[in-house]
Amino acid sequence: MSTPKTLFAVALVLSFGGLAFAQSQSPNLGKPITESDVKTWDIAILPDGTNLPAGSGSSAQGAKVYAERCMVCHAEGGKGGIMPGAGPLVGGAPLTNGIDTAKTIANYYAYATTVFDYIRRAMPYNAPRSLADDDVYALTAYILSLNKLIGENDVMDAKTLPQVKMPNRDNFIMPYPDRI
Repeated sequence: MSTPKTLFAVALVLSFGGLAFAQSQSPNLGKPITESDVKTWDIAILPDGTNLPAGSGSSAQGAKVYAERCMVCHAEGGKGGIMPGAGPLVGGAPLTNGIDTAKTIANYYAYATTVFDYIRRAMPYNAPRSLADDDVYALTAYILSLNKLIGENDVMDAKTLPQVKMPNRDNFIMPYPDRI
């Protein structure tokens, strides 16, 4: 007579045996990914500027790109509010005013490189990753300039962008600093 433990053991062995069989009968979907395929999507920019691309942009250049590609959602001067979810890019009370304080680039972001990274990967909303790197540098310079974090004539590139000190930088704690 079989015990419940014996039946369980037999079922377990049959399950894993069936799993091995199922894995060996692959439907051959997909294709191997190449190093160049990975590079296309490996676009993360680190706080210290690691992985920033070549290129540069000024606030004046960014103002032109902003007018063409960003103003429709974020309003003139980055005031926000035209489209749902397109909050203000400029200003903002200190976050010490409470959890409901609107988070903007000036009062929330810890690193200017994060601004670049977000614009590059997610904007414009209707066509993410469609901006040239020079345009992303220019937009980043424009937004930082609107927030009075850099001068109007400052040029942002892979060397200057990581040097911008954001007001909220010291209020973030890196969860895994040894991984950077």
